[in-house]
Amino acid sequence: LLTVPKFCFPFSMDRYNFTFVLTDIESKQRFGFCRLSSGAHTCYCILSYLPWFEVFYKLLNILADCSVKGQVSRNSFHPLHLTSAPFLILQTSRKHSFFTVPDITELPSIPENRNLTEYFVAVDVNNMLHLYASMLYERRILICCSKLSTLTACVHGSAALLYPMHWQHVYIPVLPQHLLDYCW
Repeated sequence: LLTVPKFCFPFSMDRYNFTFVLTDIESKQRFGFCRLSSGAHTCYCILSYLPWFEVFYKLLNILADCSVKGQVSRNSFHPLHLTSAPFLILQTSRKHSFFTVPDITELPSIPENRNLTEYFVAVDVNNMLHLYASMLYERRILICCSKLSTLTACVHGSAALLYPMHWQHVYIPVLPQHLLDYCW
């Protein structure tokens, strides 16, 4: 957890939503869903073992908007305990937001899956086929992009295309500078 700030601020940038992944010694992935403020001075981050991209991005956007409007303070953030209910409710100053819990056993689809949608917009078919083949051959893959939110969406989107299989090797959608040795 001490490295989380290095993942939240991998380099200087403008306002973005992006995701990083921390993998523990037992290969269990913990997702970090981030929302950087304009000028990258503040980062809202949710850590979860649940790959609920759309839910957590929507939640981060609502929290950031409420923070800008002065509707929430640092003392008003509390841990969120999830239950087996099919939806979540967030209450902020007389307003409720509803989040539908995604079914991770279903095939990802467009436009519901933000990552797949961005992947199909950003990557041409030829590169998709090369990337898919490389993933099936379990090769090392390095993906570069000038926009962090597009990069993480494409990495997660390409991994979603493996369903029902999943990538079992080193998986670092955002590589902070202190981890560049993993590329060699």
